[in-house]
Amino acid sequence: MACSASASMAAIMQSNVNPKACVSSQKPVSLRPVALPSSFAGKSIVSRATRSLPSASRRRSLVVRASELPLVGNVAPDFEAEAVFDQEFVTVKLSDYFKKKYVILFFYPLDFTFVCPTEITAFSDRHAEFEKLNTEILGVSVDSVFSHLAWVQTDRKSGGLGDLAYPLISDVTKSISKSYGVLIPDQGIALRGLFIIDKEGVIQHSTINNLAIGRSVDETLRTLQALQFVQDNPDEVCPAGWKPGEKSMKPDPKLSKEYFAAI
Repeated sequence: MACSASASMAAIMQSNVNPKACVSSQKPVSLRPVALPSSFAGKSIVSRATRSLPSASRRRSLVVRASELPLVGNVAPDFEAEAVFDQEFVTVKLSDYFKKKYVILFFYPLDFTFVCPTEITAFSDRHAEFEKLNTEILGVSVDSVFSHLAWVQTDRKSGGLGDLAYPLISDVTKSISKSYGVLIPDQGIALRGLFIIDKEGVIQHSTINNLAIGRSVDETLRTLQALQFVQDNPDEVCPAGWKPGEKSMKPDPKLSKEYFAAI
């Protein structure tokens, strides 16, 4: 039923990231709360993702300013937590992926529920498409690693997950959910938040759905592709519904007319 640990790790080692650098098997560890440097106190935070865009006479910089984390354009709150991967207990540290991979970080309410397995398995079934874009997927809920393991060991036809291509992280202290602004305090569970984090560790996209609304893998993949395109082509922007191969746009009053004239 389950892939062997050696087979799974062999597959991972073909990627750009040493799996031991991001996921390591060891005894369970306590989740460390996310802490901000004291220098952030009372100050606005300037995006590390600032990009210069062309104008008719000069280039302007778009700066994201925020009073608190997490917000798009700011560094993702780091964490280290227990997880289940390949039916083993492992440790995942978000910042181990920085400078190496993009990350799709998504939260879901609870194990053994209804909408959640449809999302989790959909991302797993299309993991290879994200892998081609140098992207890892991480799922998070407030359940324990024991609950995650039991759910992974349950057949899909019985509402389980079966083997997954990415780790499921345990946020039993709820500190990760809280740091990403998706925790429902009076229920103790997370909303369906999804964050796309670039290789610099900056949150470039976020969506938050209420509990009853599942997310789209297609739209997540399309948004990731658009993000990577504009980062590779900083003088271009992607219009609504843009997909790879389609015409992009120059963010300039005159040059943008080329795009509008062609549609």
